Amino acid sequence: MTQRNESRHLDVDNSPRSVAFRKEREGQWAELEGIVDRALKNGLNTLNTHELHRLPILYRGTLASLSVARKTALDRMLIQYLEGLSGKAYLAIYGSRRATKGAVRNMVFRVFPRRVREFSGELLLSTLLVSLGVAIAIMLMKIEPGWYDAFVDPALAGGRDPNASTEMLRSALYSTGDELGDISDGLSLFASFLFVHNTRIGLLCFALGFAGGIPTAFLLFQNGLMLGAFIELYASRGLLFELGGWMLPHGIPEIGAIILCGAAGLHLGRCMLLPGRRTAREALAHAGRRASVIAAGAVVLFASAGLIEGIFRQVVINDTVRYSFAAFNALWFFGWLLFGGRGNGRNAPVSNDADEVKA
Repeated sequence: MTQRNESRHLDVDNSPRSVAFRKEREGQWAELEGIVDRALKNGLNTLNTHELHRLPILYRGTLASLSVARKTALDRMLIQYLEGLSGKAYLAIYGSRRATKGAVRNMVFRVFPRRVREFSGELLLSTLLVSLGVAIAIMLMKIEPGWYDAFVDPALAGGRDPNASTEMLRSALYSTGDELGDISDGLSLFASFLFVHNTRIGLLCFALGFAGGIPTAFLLFQNGLMLGAFIELYASRGLLFELGGWMLPHGIPEIGAIILCGAAGLHLGRCMLLPGRRTAREALAHAGRRASVIAAGAVVLFASAGLIEGIFRQVVINDTVRYSFAAFNALWFFGWLLFGGRGNGRNAPVSNDADEVKA
């Protein structure tokens, strides 16, 4: 806002005292407002040295002007303007030290992948639990296909069970939604169930970690059983390659998010059982702050998987395109986790989440 605009808004009380008061100070108010607007929009780091030096001086001057205006009963419009300007200046100085966009970018591309690498032990255990469930389900179904109903709810399978024909299973993987009617709708329902189920399981894996990590381990293993049963059903009909093209594009971020949530929950459980020098309550609170970063990142992965599942999988039916997109997802996913946050001399372990976000 320019000085002329401010004069138009503030020029309510035209008494000599009020006019002199505004005329003497409104140039400083205009300068402060310009600095504050840039700081709130782009962050304090975008201000030059002179502006950083002037900001607290102008802020204190504005507070003094507000105090005088209140005590001497100057016009109400002036007091309201100074109150608003003082409030914005307070947020700029004592609020977030960087723009929201910068904080989010820092969290996503630096803090989150570094935290994931710090949880390497829990990640390995989480991956092993899911893999164990997959392996056991495949082994049991090779012996007795009837185990499928124990791992996958028949109401949600929608006919995709050991009694289904191979042609029906194949056709469902390549349907775009119209030509197969109930079969395609059933597969879409199953895919939607997998997304909702996996999101719920992922967040439960994190939330239930406080119980020593035991519920988390059980949920990871159970999810592996369901995934393994579905894989073996299609593999037994020679459709493993086709199933991979259907599942991997959204499965990489989705299953990856479950494993990450499981690692976060297992970390809570480990700190609960082995608090070290802290009390169990203190250790759990500290672990919760660290693990919540991973849970938040997993939510982003679940959202991206949902978009892929709801759009890409319904439209693309070519195996080459499907596998190419899955390879792309694997590239950015593992590249993000392995290399995100490296460089710039910041490879030290993350010790404080708040400091990381505001650094």
